[in-house]
Amino acid sequence: MTALELWDHYRTWLLDEPDLGFRIDISRAGLPADYPDRMEASLAAAFDAMERLEEGEIANPDEGRMVGHYWLRDPGMAPDASITEEILNTNKAIRTFVDRIHAGAVRPPSRERFENMLLCGIGGSALGPQFLASALGGAEDRIRPFFLDNTDPDGIDRVVATIGEEIAATLTVVISKSGGTPETRNGMLEAQAAYAAAGLEFGAHAVAITQTGSKLDRFAVEHRFLATFPMWDWVGGRTSVLSGVGLLPAALQGVDVDRMLEGAAAMDEITRRRRIQDNPAALLALCWFHAGNGRGLKDMVILPYKDRLAMFSRYLQQLVMESLGKEKDLDGRVVHQGIAVYGNKGSTDQHAYVQQLRDGVPNFFATFIEVMKDREAAGIDVEAGVTSGDFLHGFLLGTRRALYENGRESITLTVDEVEPFSVGMLIALYERAVGLYASLVNVNAYHQPGVEAGKQAAASVLELQAQVVVELKRRGEAGGTCTDLAAALGSTEEVETIFRILEHLSANPDRGVQKVPGDSPFDATYRIH
Repeated sequence: MTALELWDHYRTWLLDEPDLGFRIDISRAGLPADYPDRMEASLAAAFDAMERLEEGEIANPDEGRMVGHYWLRDPGMAPDASITEEILNTNKAIRTFVDRIHAGAVRPPSRERFENMLLCGIGGSALGPQFLASALGGAEDRIRPFFLDNTDPDGIDRVVATIGEEIAATLTVVISKSGGTPETRNGMLEAQAAYAAAGLEFGAHAVAITQTGSKLDRFAVEHRFLATFPMWDWVGGRTSVLSGVGLLPAALQGVDVDRMLEGAAAMDEITRRRRIQDNPAALLALCWFHAGNGRGLKDMVILPYKDRLAMFSRYLQQLVMESLGKEKDLDGRVVHQGIAVYGNKGSTDQHAYVQQLRDGVPNFFATFIEVMKDREAAGIDVEAGVTSGDFLHGFLLGTRRALYENGRESITLTVDEVEPFSVGMLIALYERAVGLYASLVNVNAYHQPGVEAGKQAAASVLELQAQVVVELKRRGEAGGTCTDLAAALGSTEEVETIFRILEHLSANPDRGVQKVPGDSPFDATYRIH
């Protein structure tokens, strides 16, 4: 294709929404000219499924749940007036609470006001808030955010040490729908211990976001938390960022969350259009389907050319991969669907893996995210008539061209700037695209049986560990090898797991398990000392 032919191709495929400050260009995604027509019937069925979802159809039959994250930015769409009222009342309560925090009306017992926020969560209860904090935060934050998003003791210690004596001015936000998620519970208990070590009462510094009546809800009442805000069973973790899960932390930080909701609602509106060429989410879903032949055969590489969007690929990893990564389709057939997602930011990626993208295995399609506004203040020239922002834009266009010239497919999204409205749009765009694509490949985007299987397997390991410790105590100084212990517990098939449990316990002196090396790693003797 000549340069002028490519220009005509670009003009044909570009969808420009000037009122929203948004564009999507799929001219280099390799779609045949008649592809929208060929996919029209399939996408019409996907639109129908999306309409039923928004009307309140049970979309997660595993748990008998509706899926209502679209109602969060347009509460009037909810199928029940009580849900509408719950959303409106919750958002109002969040605004009131945040205003009181910022004004110092709600403050820590030993300080004038809260200066920091420590969020305990995992998965969607952390990734969404982390993305918002990274994209929309800065030097002017009303409250500085910190996160405990794993159960890694060293990671927890690093965060707590960074906060230091300022723990007295730190508000901890604990987010868990059930209140039983181990990683979040562990983070909360570690935070509680940090407050206690500083002679502070945890509840006087804590807020919970959880379901009414959950373990966390009961804990919050028992420990006299400052406030509790609801999570609803019709909002999944990976689509919860525009509920209290994301709104409360962002508002505490100083983000205009109303503007973010407006951006999401605006994107929702245009992604309900039935004409494929006018619907950016349908265009994304179409490109994904074409690139991977409806089987997820190519990875999705996210390349935002803006530091503020560096967390976006991690956020999309959960949204896309947890939603689409399914063993079986809606008819019960084994299909092993999914799209792998990775990315970082431009132009950093040009010094990392763009070499492979251009010259290596063509097992991906790229999505460039272009941000038109460089910075708030006037910049300097780093070369005659050229700014740092000009270089960044040049690297984006150059990489896009280099990939195209070597037959690599790409999509380009453009926003005017990174601010609450545009971030809300991007969140809504990908939520809608994931839902439409799931319909195209006939999978349920709203359940996660694999995640539950992983949780159950982890629980069985911890149960086995408890049995091992009891057996070691019974044996006293004699101790035993991993093989001895497996036989004694009647779990010879779990000998590898027992070996690894013993190795972990003995590597941590505070656990009280001593290791006496043998002729090989598997002949070591372990005992309680």
